[in-house]
Amino acid sequence: MTEGSPMAALATPRGRFPHVRQAGDFLFVSGTSARRPDNTIAGAEADEFGTTVLDIRVQTRAVIENIGEILKTAGASLDDLVQVTTFLVNMNDFKGYNEVWAEFFDETGPARTTVAVHQLPHPHLLIEMQAIAHKEQR
Repeated sequence: MTEGSPMAALATPRGRFPHVRQAGDFLFVSGTSARRPDNTIAGAEADEFGTTVLDIRVQTRAVIENIGEILKTAGASLDDLVQVTTFLVNMNDFKGYNEVWAEFFDETGPARTTVAVHQLPHPHLLIEMQAIAHKEQR
């Protein structure tokens, strides 16, 4: 990944897989978190004593924005999403996640499934999303 390339604005995957894979007119977005290119996590702050504050709203917004950036590298946008699966570490975060979701999408947006999971690849991650978009190729 070269500096200035569209992928330079994205965190490097923590494994050997692409951010997005195209199959015909469909784009499959790999699980995406609030991790930034410098490996910090949006919505995760720790003080000098190690006390951590995690914010589901900030993380949700960052995840959706990251998915938007990933789709942009493939010539698509959030408007092209048809399905999203969300993984929450704690269903008590559902309300905050849902509030931020509504900032981006309404009832005409993508189909959505939300499930609780035991954990994600970093202890400060509260949320991860995978998505499918449809963009006609010319």
